[in-house]
Amino acid sequence: MTTEKKDIIRHKLLESQKEAKVVRKIVTIISLILVLLILIVGGGGYLYIKSALNPIDPNSKIHTKVAIPIGSSVTSIGETLEDHGIIKNARVFKYYVKFKNEAGFMAGEYELSPSMDIPEIVSRLKTGKVLAQPAVKMTIPEGKQLKEIAAIMAKATKQKEADVFKQINDASFVKSLMTKYPNLLTNEILNTAVKYPLEGYLYPATYSFYKKNPTVEEMVDAMLEKTQSVLANYSEESKEKKLTFHRLLTMASLIEEEATKKADRKAISSVFYNRLKKGMPLQTDPTVLYAQGKHKQRVYYKDLKVNSPYNTYKHQGLPPGPIANAGKISIEAALEPENTNYYYFLAAPDGKIIFSKTLEEHNIEKAKHISNKK
Repeated sequence: MTTEKKDIIRHKLLESQKEAKVVRKIVTIISLILVLLILIVGGGGYLYIKSALNPIDPNSKIHTKVAIPIGSSVTSIGETLEDHGIIKNARVFKYYVKFKNEAGFMAGEYELSPSMDIPEIVSRLKTGKVLAQPAVKMTIPEGKQLKEIAAIMAKATKQKEADVFKQINDASFVKSLMTKYPNLLTNEILNTAVKYPLEGYLYPATYSFYKKNPTVEEMVDAMLEKTQSVLANYSEESKEKKLTFHRLLTMASLIEEEATKKADRKAISSVFYNRLKKGMPLQTDPTVLYAQGKHKQRVYYKDLKVNSPYNTYKHQGLPPGPIANAGKISIEAALEPENTNYYYFLAAPDGKIIFSKTLEEHNIEKAKHISNKK
């Protein structure tokens, strides 16, 4: 190899080394810039979150009345607090609540201040340190039917029971509620076979109102909000079981009406599902009484002849809609029935529920606990 060629190769190598050094410098500079940006953004985010958790104004003397409606989600509570100038950022409030696994916020009218930090606000919302005592308070027990709920609403607000019941069944009123709660109140409640559209949708709970004369709409809104918030927790399970909320509440209402204090709701649920799977009528007495509009201790054979789509002795499958409101335990039982081979059950005089696999076994238990006790 000639000296000239060696010089050319040496020159090219030197140029390549210089280019590599430049590239390394550029990569190093870019890396440093990226790291710096990450630190700035991360640090800035940390400082922002920290400031958002602290009071907006530690020295503020302002106290603002903030109403937290029944059934409010964490998101809506955060937005309400931000709108009233109590917290800096609703999203930070939401993430704080989820990170700390806080729950059990109580509805009411609170007196809050920008001088409070988020932990203090959360504590107040959990302990229910409200500004004033509720003007109207009513309790809706589990297993109540729409007529009974209307009576409770009327008594709490000193209205006529007939007027309250008429309004909650008014077609235009129901349709206006369907617009408000499209995911909860679907066209299923407008089925002509359904006795009362809102039956089963007014959740059993204690409701407080901070005005002297809450309207029927305000009371119904509170109950529907509660139902919607409760059912939201079971949305995925409902889809898995291919149950609409209407059918879920219908099944839950049957379980609620058949259950006693000693009853195993999940076992009762298994009987209903086993019968549905086999094509057997459910034959549950509370549906017969609902069809008749009566409350009785016992159902007789003549009662079973009532001509109604709710009569599960005459018609297979679930009735057209719920026959009462159901609590959380019955809703969960409707979604998670026990795995059994039971097709029959009866309630003994002492309240114990006796389950049987065959009609023969059922009749033996019936003779032992019911027929011989007459």
